[in-house]
Amino acid sequence: MIRTRELTKQFGALTAVDRVSVSVEAGEIFGLVGPDGAGKTTLMRMLLGIMDPTGGSVEVMGNSSIESVKAQIGYIPQKFSLYRDLTVMENIRMIGSMYGTEPAKIDSRAREILAFTNLLPFADRLADNLSGGMKQKLALAAGLMHKPRLFFLDEPTTGVDPVSRREFWQMLYRLNKEGMTVFVSTPYMDEAELCTRVAFMHEGRIVSCASPAQLRAAYPYKILELAVGGREVKKVLQDCNLVDINAFGEKYHLATREPEQARAMAAAALTRAGFAGFTLTDVEPTLEDVFVALAGEAR
Repeated sequence: MIRTRELTKQFGALTAVDRVSVSVEAGEIFGLVGPDGAGKTTLMRMLLGIMDPTGGSVEVMGNSSIESVKAQIGYIPQKFSLYRDLTVMENIRMIGSMYGTEPAKIDSRAREILAFTNLLPFADRLADNLSGGMKQKLALAAGLMHKPRLFFLDEPTTGVDPVSRREFWQMLYRLNKEGMTVFVSTPYMDEAELCTRVAFMHEGRIVSCASPAQLRAAYPYKILELAVGGREVKKVLQDCNLVDINAFGEKYHLATREPEQARAMAAAALTRAGFAGFTLTDVEPTLEDVFVALAGEAR
């Protein structure tokens, strides 16, 4: 479905995308994750034909000319880009006409898509008066008007409440089961877990690409989860044979190669520092643990 070879984009002295070679198979939900500035949006824009590469090559649906397959591609950018002063239905009708849908079919298709995205009861509401989650559903509805085979979504749920994020992903799963290939960038690790494969991008390069299960299995360290009342523990634990210490909500994940030794050293250090009531528990690594380690290795 997508093939890139040494794909590169430079802006003067800055290399935003650095020799990326990656493939996406038909029927996948392919996730792209990485810190801000990693090059995710630039890579996606080259795949869409919005931006020309500086070097390398890209094929989409077997074509090196992306213009020839654009009618089969859908896209939701990071920022809401529909017309805020039009109603939900007016936006959908306009998008349908831009894609050349026959006028007689626009309304029936619009109602079908709005029903699918649960927006039909809001068809007459101005887009500007929708919540953040509903605006993203409207963007999804607009992108589906021409029935694309390949859908690109650039951090579509950023800033959206958890319930709307879950509903949005349920819709993506339904579309994927119907045969649509999905390429999505996301800052959320729980969303990355839902992807068939995940590529981690750092400083313009793809550092690792595999299924979530494969990425976790390849993680080289053991994780001790520390629950402790105080928040400032990194200095206390700096000599406890730990590879890394990362805050996870109100807890810490302690990465180590020697879990039993690290557990004893951490417990002793915390006790000496006056921390009471703490627990140290063996837990499986999360994708966030994996990506923190990958980012450190890539520096």
